Formats: sequence, C-alpha cells, structure tokens
Amino acid sequence: MPVRRQLIRILAASAVLAVAVPLTGCSALQGLLGGSAPEPQRDETTQEIVEEGDADVFAIRVGDCLNEASGEVVSEVPVVPCDQPHDEEVFFDFELEGTDYPGDDAVQTQANDGCLAQFEPFVGLAYESSSLDFYPYTPTQESWEQAGDRVVSCVIWDPAGQVTGTLAGAAY
Repeated sequence: MPVRRQLIRILAASAVLAVAVPLTGCSALQGLLGGSAPEPQRDETTQEIVEEGDADVFAIRVGDCLNEASGEVVSEVPVVPCDQPHDEEVFFDFELEGTDYPGDDAVQTQANDGCLAQFEPFVGLAYESSSLDFYPYTPTQESWEQAGDRVVSCVIWDPAGQVTGTLAGAAY
C-alpha cells in the first residue's frame, strides 16, 4: 500500500460559494457542501454503511470504513461496509477552535495532535508501539472561512494491507 499523504477536505469551487452564499443564505450552503456525491447507504437502526459506493467527505462518521481516496484534496470517499475488506476506518472526529483560519501548518499540527491523543484509547496500544498508522481529514481555508467547517476526521489504516472489521481494540 502506498504511503498516505495527509488529506484535506474541499468544497465546491470557492467562486461558486462566494457568489451563491450571499444570494441564497445558509440553507443553500449545506447543499453546496455536499457536492455531487451521495450520502452513504446506512442501516436505519445501527447507522452502519450497508452498501459500497462513493460518499461526500462531509457525510463520513466515526465507525465508517473506507477505501483509499487518491489525491491531496478530497471531496468524496469510497465507503464500504466494515465486514468487507477495506483500507481505512474513521476512528474519531473533533472540532478545531477559533474564528480565524490559523494556517495550514497549525491546522495540521492540531489535527495530528488530536488524532494521536485518541489513537491509544481506540487501538488499545500506544501509537509508538503499534504497526497501525493514521492521518486526519482536515478543513481547508475555504471550508473554514466560507462554511464554518472545523471538523477533523481521524482515519486509521494498516500499512500491511486491507482489513475486515473494525480496528477498535486491535492492539497491534
């Protein structure tokens, strides 16, 4: 499996947002956030993904299983039920604080620190002792400023290859 690059969220073209939001208000913003990718198919009771497909990056949740998305900027991700072989799993979400975008480096540092703090509680083994790795999906400057996006999604993966099921408590 290739080395992962740290991935970031992207919205629809900034020009579209800059024109559309002032003209249509907040309700339209939610539609623009979603782009063209659908919500994933979920079980009504458990909310687990039940069908493979592409999903809007803003629709992924803790516990969702994904296949690798390519590129440095991602707007949709390939999702799969966790009982099927997959590359990655969302293991924690949190929001960054602040009103002004702190810069790419600061966002990346805060995201890495936040994900690292939750790695051991999720896996059951310290990051330094684990063979697993993680990366965060982070807000872009555009999504921060134009949509109030502060969410970081922490994604865990096994460099040895695909897994089936969750990595929660994997302890390796």
